[in-house]
Amino acid sequence: MADCLDGNVLAAKSFARFGVTHMFGVVGIPVTGLANRAVQLGIRFIAFHNEQSAGYAASAYGYLTGRPGLLLTVSGPGCVHGLAGLSNAMINTWPMVMISGSSDQKDSGRGDFQELDQIEAVKPFSKFSVKAKDIKEIPDCVARVLDHAVSGRPGGCYLDLPTDVLHQMITESEAEKLLTEVEKGRVFEATKAPPSSEIAKAVSVLRKAERPLIVFGKGAAYARAEGELKKLVERTGIPFLPTPMGKGLVNDDHELAASAARSLAIGKCDVALVVGARLNWLLHFGESPKWDKDVKFILVDVSEEEIKLRKPHLGLVGDAKKVLKMINKEIKDDPFCLGKSHPWVEAISKKVKDNVSKMEAQLAKDVVPFNFLTPMRIIRDAILGVGSPAPVVVSEGANTMDVGRSVLVQTEPRTRLDAGTWGTMGVGLGYCIAAAVANPEQLVVAVEGDSGFGFSAMEVETLVRYKLPVVVIVFNNGGVYGGDRRSPEEVSGPFKDDPAPTSFVPGAAYHNLIEAFGGKGYLVGTPDELKSALSESFSARKPAVINVIIDPFAGAESGRMQHKN
Repeated sequence: MADCLDGNVLAAKSFARFGVTHMFGVVGIPVTGLANRAVQLGIRFIAFHNEQSAGYAASAYGYLTGRPGLLLTVSGPGCVHGLAGLSNAMINTWPMVMISGSSDQKDSGRGDFQELDQIEAVKPFSKFSVKAKDIKEIPDCVARVLDHAVSGRPGGCYLDLPTDVLHQMITESEAEKLLTEVEKGRVFEATKAPPSSEIAKAVSVLRKAERPLIVFGKGAAYARAEGELKKLVERTGIPFLPTPMGKGLVNDDHELAASAARSLAIGKCDVALVVGARLNWLLHFGESPKWDKDVKFILVDVSEEEIKLRKPHLGLVGDAKKVLKMINKEIKDDPFCLGKSHPWVEAISKKVKDNVSKMEAQLAKDVVPFNFLTPMRIIRDAILGVGSPAPVVVSEGANTMDVGRSVLVQTEPRTRLDAGTWGTMGVGLGYCIAAAVANPEQLVVAVEGDSGFGFSAMEVETLVRYKLPVVVIVFNNGGVYGGDRRSPEEVSGPFKDDPAPTSFVPGAAYHNLIEAFGGKGYLVGTPDELKSALSESFSARKPAVINVIIDPFAGAESGRMQHKN
């Protein structure tokens, strides 16, 4: 049997052959062998404490690289924990593949160890799922999940590898033959491009608009459309508005940036070119009263279904970068530009200046005990001080993420990762690890609330173990939204002496957590202490946690979403 190999080796060979370089996960029965074989074949395996964090890492890795992020889990509960990451990829439309071991096929229905119908369990969260029922099916199944994850609208896919299949044997020559056949048979769909007549229509609508606006999101970031986007903005003089993770595709400080005049921009525009962003809750569904009821949407999306769902004035199906290139080419033949004195540009510009100066007046004050704005300004300046390549900023929490979105400045594409379309809490450390692994030359800075940090805090050990250049800044206000915010009449009943459901231990020493593993911790409560901690940790580029003590009553309940709570 010297020239034979088992399912673990064949699966690892398949992933390596088909371009996989990284894998995230938690090992155990029956997949430890698969992880070890993958490492032997040159795939970097990042081992986590929890499948949720590993899954969030895999989803963000897919977004940052454009290649499927891989999550490896054990059977049963491992698969269920992994659904958090898989669903996050699905809702954000990022390419990801979850691979789970599963119980022995012959013992199905008999109550085997960690038995679960995993194909059924993943259905709502994956665009494609497949089980390898025999060792010979492994290469084809691997190729199919990898290809489905990136084709059309990207998303999460699932591969099931039963224990018995991982233990089956095959000769090396047979394995090589299977791998070669599958490799030859892989066909990649070309991304669609809209007909030039549709592009001409779109440009005509933009040209005639009195108050046009360009809105772009993380779909444009995923498509690497920043060059074409900047060209379009600067050629036409049209103001732009990024969604939170679209920030940085065009520098936030650009003179046509409308973020600080968001309500005016979306409330008064008559034509909105929306590129790689969905008209979902983040954009108020494209409906009045936030938008003008007569606004004309030109929607650029890789998914035809998305365009049919939103029913825009004009839909352009295709890759954001390709579509923008076509739009730019069409405009170049007959240029138009709004100019700085255009009433619309002037109105936006004036509102931006007014709002920015109000915000800067607030930010300029050194408030101690800290509110959210004082430390956020200091962090903003420290991040900008790093220069290029700009650090990747990971942001989660209610108030922390909300304030950070307004204050932190993104100057380069794909440098902001946050709770995203699904509003997922707990993504912090997973995203940090994905960013550090995908872009090893970039510093990664997490700015998160103590509640958000708590979901994945144990992964600070993972940062230390892999020596990743990640600095985690925890805004510690002693609870989910801060201290006990209940009115006196709410504090009643037999458990009234318990802490409030939103409260944590006051003054928790989060900085000690990373020190337990050999990382660096800082406790800060004043501007000078924070500046010093940031300067030292950014220079060291080593795992660190900065515990920033915030006034427990500084924030608002639910950030800006009180109406939903």
